Amino acid sequence: MAIRDYGQFGGVTQALELVGERWALLIVRDLLVGPRRYGELAAGLPRIPSNVLATRLKELQAAGVIRRAPRSRVIVYELTPYGRELEPVVLALGAWGFKAMGDPRDEQVITPDSMIIDLRTAFRSRIAAELPSTSYGARLGEDELLIRVDGSSLQVTRGNGPVDLGFATGPGIHRLITGALAPQHAIDTGVVEVLRGRGELLERFASTFHLAS
Repeated sequence: MAIRDYGQFGGVTQALELVGERWALLIVRDLLVGPRRYGELAAGLPRIPSNVLATRLKELQAAGVIRRAPRSRVIVYELTPYGRELEPVVLALGAWGFKAMGDPRDEQVITPDSMIIDLRTAFRSRIAAELPSTSYGARLGEDELLIRVDGSSLQVTRGNGPVDLGFATGPGIHRLITGALAPQHAIDTGVVEVLRGRGELLERFASTFHLAS
């Protein structure tokens, strides 16, 4: 079942044999956002070769991490309960990775699903619980995210709707989340473009979503 056999008997070794192949955890990351059709997974991982995606999906199914399920006459891939147990692992790995992130390379992009997971990772529920409920709209290229913070609860979905602050951004948003870029400076330098609402609410956003680099 596993392509790699490390020849060791242990939990970490077994986990790596199940989800340690290239692209495997990124597939899990995107499925943590919700079930996806094959084409949606391919679109969210633009550099993955089609044959590799197909192979990884088969391996993850064989490992009991994901399953195929019918949804409105189409087949989607979704996490099994066993696979969903990886959520805290993925979030912790994302927080750890944030510490090593520098400036984005020209060819690097933010996908909607990767941004949703990064927001879940950076969400500070204790801080949010002390702040007024706020809705944000984030435009990433042609995609939009609706971010609703209500006390210690966070909901991030694709799409748009009424928001207190709507803004456009790109990979530079991570500098705001890490605190490397102050909210007003992010606006002044064009890293964040306010589209509608009160620009000062970006301060609240930066307080709510923060990971030290």
